[in-house]
Amino acid sequence: MPTPSLSDLPIRRLTHRDLAACADLSEDRGWPREEHKWGLLLSAGTGYGIDDPDGGLVSACVVTEYGPYGNPSFGAVGMVLVAERHARRGIGRLLMRHIVSLMGTTPLTLHATPNGRPLYEELGFKTTGRAEMLRGCFTPDVTATGVATRAATAEDLPSILRLDEEVFGADRTHVITRLPAFADQFRVAEEAGRIIGYAAAWPNMDTQVVGPLIARDTTTAQSLLASLADRTDRPLRTDIDVRHEELLAWAKARGLEPVAFNSVMTYGIPELPGDWRRRFAPLTVAAG
Repeated sequence: MPTPSLSDLPIRRLTHRDLAACADLSEDRGWPREEHKWGLLLSAGTGYGIDDPDGGLVSACVVTEYGPYGNPSFGAVGMVLVAERHARRGIGRLLMRHIVSLMGTTPLTLHATPNGRPLYEELGFKTTGRAEMLRGCFTPDVTATGVATRAATAEDLPSILRLDEEVFGADRTHVITRLPAFADQFRVAEEAGRIIGYAAAWPNMDTQVVGPLIARDTTTAQSLLASLADRTDRPLRTDIDVRHEELLAWAKARGLEPVAFNSVMTYGIPELPGDWRRRFAPLTVAAG
């Protein structure tokens, strides 16, 4: 029986049973396995993949939808991967065309590497921003005084969700409510009894990823980031919107080093909704 063409293989929905195969695919492309992150994405979003007749996955990606259930206001595309043995054969294009078609009129966003950006541009995505990845051991400023922060509690969740929707531009309750179990740290910044920012730090291989980072202003963002760093021995990693020049300079002065830039791209909308001035870092670039 002849081997089917890759372009004829069906695209199916992925489930948690595919978590190991997704991690294998990440590793195949030289990425960390990131099973913890894959677990979140496959539960909060919808995975799509193509099975390899010889075992494993040919390709995979995840779409995380935001806004009203059944009528999302936009979706974030992430973890678009093609196995090395099947690279440069149009599989990524096939999968992305399927996603764009499936999402219909729902606007989309994604973070693109320099290598991936040409494909997304071909499909109609436009570059609307940039994010800079930083990584390193944070050196605290012992003389600094900032905004008070504390660990988030269950009672804070309604306020956090209201603030997040206002800043993010869409309801993402299904993601934020998973943070207490997903993250090692979940902290809020408070002033006069009112929550003015929040942030989480979650484990990813040998680092702690800081995200999301939502704050009233740069000083609040600095206080949240410093408070997270103070409670871990691991290096930090985060992706900061390049428009936040003051926070980037401050973080670099304290030991976080630039690693890479990603292009923030949108499809069907001229720019991301919400208030970028208070949105400092995403939960993960794969989910916006």
